[in-house]
Amino acid sequence: MRKLLPIIGTNGASHPGGRSALTCRFRCGDACFHEVPNTTGNEYVGDVIAGALSRRSMMRAAAVVTVAGAAGTAALTAGAPEAQAAPATHGKGGKGRPGGGKKGKAARGLRFTPVAPNTDDKVTVPDGYRQNVVVKWGDPILRGAPAFDPDNQTAEAQAGQFGYNNDFLALLPIPGERNRQLLVANHEYTDEVLMFRDYDADNPTREQVEIGWAAHGLGVVVVEEDRKTGRLTAVPRHHLNRRVTATTRFRLTGPAAGSDLLKTSADRSGTTVYGTLNNCAGGVTPWGTTLHGEENFNQYFAHGSRTTDTRYGIGTGETERKWERFDKRFDIAQEPNESHRFGYVVELDPFDPDSTPRKHTALGRFKHEGATVRLTSDGRPVVYSGDDERFDYFYKFVGSKRMKKGSSRAVREHNLSLLDEGTLYVAKLTGDSPAIEIDGSGTLPDDGEFDGSGEWIPLATATARGAVSHVEGMTAEEVFVFTRLAGDKVGATKMDRPEDVEPNPVTGKVYVALTNNSNRGVGSNAKADEANPRNANKHGHVLELTEQWNRADSKKFAWSLFLVAGDPEDPATYFAGFPKDEVSPISCPDNVAFDTYGNLWISTDGNALGTHDGLFGVATRGDRRGELKQFLTVPKGAETCGPVIQDRRVLVAVQHPGELDGASAGNPLSAWPDGPGRINRPAVVAVWRADGDDIGE
Repeated sequence: MRKLLPIIGTNGASHPGGRSALTCRFRCGDACFHEVPNTTGNEYVGDVIAGALSRRSMMRAAAVVTVAGAAGTAALTAGAPEAQAAPATHGKGGKGRPGGGKKGKAARGLRFTPVAPNTDDKVTVPDGYRQNVVVKWGDPILRGAPAFDPDNQTAEAQAGQFGYNNDFLALLPIPGERNRQLLVANHEYTDEVLMFRDYDADNPTREQVEIGWAAHGLGVVVVEEDRKTGRLTAVPRHHLNRRVTATTRFRLTGPAAGSDLLKTSADRSGTTVYGTLNNCAGGVTPWGTTLHGEENFNQYFAHGSRTTDTRYGIGTGETERKWERFDKRFDIAQEPNESHRFGYVVELDPFDPDSTPRKHTALGRFKHEGATVRLTSDGRPVVYSGDDERFDYFYKFVGSKRMKKGSSRAVREHNLSLLDEGTLYVAKLTGDSPAIEIDGSGTLPDDGEFDGSGEWIPLATATARGAVSHVEGMTAEEVFVFTRLAGDKVGATKMDRPEDVEPNPVTGKVYVALTNNSNRGVGSNAKADEANPRNANKHGHVLELTEQWNRADSKKFAWSLFLVAGDPEDPATYFAGFPKDEVSPISCPDNVAFDTYGNLWISTDGNALGTHDGLFGVATRGDRRGELKQFLTVPKGAETCGPVIQDRRVLVAVQHPGELDGASAGNPLSAWPDGPGRINRPAVVAVWRADGDDIGE
């Protein structure tokens, strides 16, 4: 029986992926309307199979990797450091064990009434659940910061207030402070036309530009739970609260630090950079820090001209925000290396407000959606990251140093260096079906799955003594600074906007959210292949990867498409084999997270089905594998970001509410969160069960 209402309404979107023109202008600099940066002729999944390897040998290889991956996961669960953070089991079918769901009943953690697709101008949650706004753009979080006044904004005030367009979220326990946690948030980008009533896009003022600088970056704020009601509220002026902005001092670390490629007139050492930009998703490390991916950094730099600028999508003219008029570092004609200092993974120690954040060059430079970490059985970090661009790649970094336990300054400093030494890899995927069976329509091949095997191709290795390139014709420094070019050279597989890449803490499998790619198979662009099986792919899909990841030398994996998104009534969709009349429609998967049962939670960005973005939970194992249910929807023009899934609480970042064509600060087209006629404010929302029990129980 179909559980949800049919698709209804429209969000007024007019750009690819269901987004408004306003979103495309300010979030990514109209990336979809520029030429595809990756014009290389890499091998495609559907072409490789026509080579020497037979279908039977490929399937045998995939099976071997799958068994090895399962064995690796068992080994990790038995005693590796990450297993210690896994939930305790509660008998057969309990947390952390397969078989949690009963036939005919939803999987544990997903037992809620799905929210129907809608276009309501509010955050809609399941029956029996409650919600509250935790913190909003402009709320004061530092001592001395004033209350938010939309008509009297200043850069000084914004530097002490919660930033704009919250994306990635993390909640960390605070030792010794009961009922309190540390909320860490990315502030991805600014919508100046929605922020300032008198904004002139052709002639922004210096104050408006400096407010924009202060509204970017990261936010750290303590939050407190009311145990009686479940509400979560920000604690202003706590000593751990912090803002990191586009002018905060950062330290460049790793193999490219000090390179001539990173030196500027203001920093002749090539080791210090000011600011972080377009921070999208991120991750929490096992040693207690947070990671933040610099994504669409290209849009902030003007007057690009070189081949490397084109490969990274840097335009030749002025930028949307005109920052280059007020600081020459945003003008490539004057500072050709400044853009080389953005596009990295940032590491922040949120428990030390005086610490200098780091940009890790060993993880490569590209449009990092985020970075997630787990440990091998001998304590080495493995970091996954996607490059959010049409026809770009996803990556893995394997560190060579082992994590130390403890909280001393020496131990923390050691752990902060773990991501500076190791090997950076890029993924190459091979399908196990003949190319003729992948026709671009999304029709499953004869074996009933889109699947195959893959390998991690090494790009460069960084050590304490120096770095070595594994890419012919490129130095190690060039690999780490121009990582996209290195991926091109080794023939990595072109993907449909690989965004969040997250390992499942229960099963060990890795999930890659591929948001969409309306250019797939269009014109001279790469055609559909088994890993990206639909031409003009407007709904996206989710890749499931199995590898022997607990070993530092693991270079092989098996893969399959776990979800092929869209309306379940569309024959081109796939939900891990689960009956499609029992799932929620989903479009444009973006950020992902896991609950303690190993269920995958997916937030969407740009729903191309005509309804609002939302958050979805889907079982990854057992007889309910593939059952996908919508948990919430967000208001008009908004995107669902940064999901945090705890046993008794879900946190989401409601990003860019009211970001619709024709909207402005003086003409808001959404009434969320403060009511009709009020300026729209991105915010963090907490959701919990009214009876105080666990989510989805």
